[in-house]
Amino acid sequence: MSVIVTGKFQGDTDMFRQALSDRADEFAAIGERARSAGAIHHRFGIGDGFVVVIDEWDSAEQFNNFFGDPELQQFIGEIGAAGGPPELWFSEAVSSPDQF
Repeated sequence: MSVIVTGKFQGDTDMFRQALSDRADEFAAIGERARSAGAIHHRFGIGDGFVVVIDEWDSAEQFNNFFGDPELQQFIGEIGAAGGPPELWFSEAVSSPDQF
């Protein structure tokens, strides 16, 4: 059973948008490490003063181990996240007839 991880990071969304292009290689490398660590799906969304992350992982434990990496935390801060931990929600991934 996989888990859906939803996170909300407060911060500078203009800086984040710029980092998506300026630091694309780093985002790609982090994505590869995430897949190796148990990530199944990953997506960002940008709102008014916040970034949302929606991931699917094999387990919450695998996500927590990956997310706790000090280098990843440093990167998150460098790309615009404000101080303090993000809001995180974990939920069981379920299949539905309208899934795509």
